[in-house]
Amino acid sequence: MTLKELYTIAGEKKASDIHLKFDQEPIFRIDGKLYHLSEISEYEDKELSESDLEKYTKNILTDEQYKIFLEKKDYDIAYTINDYRFRINFSFERENIAIVARVINEYIPTLDEIGMPKVVKDLLNLPQGFILVTGPTGCGKSTTLASMINYINNNRGANIITLEDPIEYIFNPEKSIISQRQLGMDMNSFSSGLKHVLRQDPDIIMLGEMRDLETISSAVTLAETGHLVLATLHTYNSAQTIDRIIDIFPPHQQSQIRSQLSGVLTAVISQRLLSKKGGGRIAAREILIKNQAIANLIREGKIAQIKSTIETNSSIGMITLDRHIKELYEKGIIEKKTAENQMEDPKMLEK
Repeated sequence: MTLKELYTIAGEKKASDIHLKFDQEPIFRIDGKLYHLSEISEYEDKELSESDLEKYTKNILTDEQYKIFLEKKDYDIAYTINDYRFRINFSFERENIAIVARVINEYIPTLDEIGMPKVVKDLLNLPQGFILVTGPTGCGKSTTLASMINYINNNRGANIITLEDPIEYIFNPEKSIISQRQLGMDMNSFSSGLKHVLRQDPDIIMLGEMRDLETISSAVTLAETGHLVLATLHTYNSAQTIDRIIDIFPPHQQSQIRSQLSGVLTAVISQRLLSKKGGGRIAAREILIKNQAIANLIREGKIAQIKSTIETNSSIGMITLDRHIKELYEKGIIEKKTAENQMEDPKMLEK
């Protein structure tokens, strides 16, 4: 079976991911569940061989990229086939090539279409700040960031610079100027890209992922110097996000970063994708918006009290993940079992 056929099936079946591994049948993730190729198509069960995986890899990577992959043992790339766009990771597993492809919808949904509350639009109209989108792998962080950038693009004039690995959604400039820079092609590292970004006259900077101390430190500094910075982290909620940022700094710098973060942080949007009744998925979100109370808790290191502060500030748009999941259940959008499995306190459903 050709790679083109596999990726076409993924697009037609609205899969979010494809897994190609040695000695296994191709596997597709659809609405959060895994299906073998033979379960969703007329193709017979056929396990992938070492030569199949090598052929698929060489069909996508150039000779130079393939050489780098063999040296580094990991490689990420964006790829388009039959009008479907993919973010593909190549790695090794038990000395065999493994391929995971994330399907990228070329259509960028609006903030309304992904269920983002109006308060987030207000935050995106600010001239400066630090907005973080967090959550586990595959929870739609990239789509949320793309929707935010496109909202700004369609509503005001700004110079937007994105730093990505790899570039996923392609933006068409409307009211804004947009420059998309890809790791490895347009910059050597996120930290080096951020180091020189001030020379490019940015208004808004989107950082695909904050991975290390230098990148996080640069992002905070850019927000301090009058820019709106959007970024992602692989954390589950607002409190864990703030802890992660502070803990990555050495102990003697943590008091300083708490002070900086209490000043520049605008919001933390933590999300997960839940299965909807009747198929499809929907995002459940915790939203923290910095006010004086939140700023004080960050500065004083009282991160454990953040959740209760979110609960008591719903009037300004804050909401805990449990509260949003309960709302989705009460509206009949998700099953009770789905809600219980994702809530920290499932007993809230009975209140």
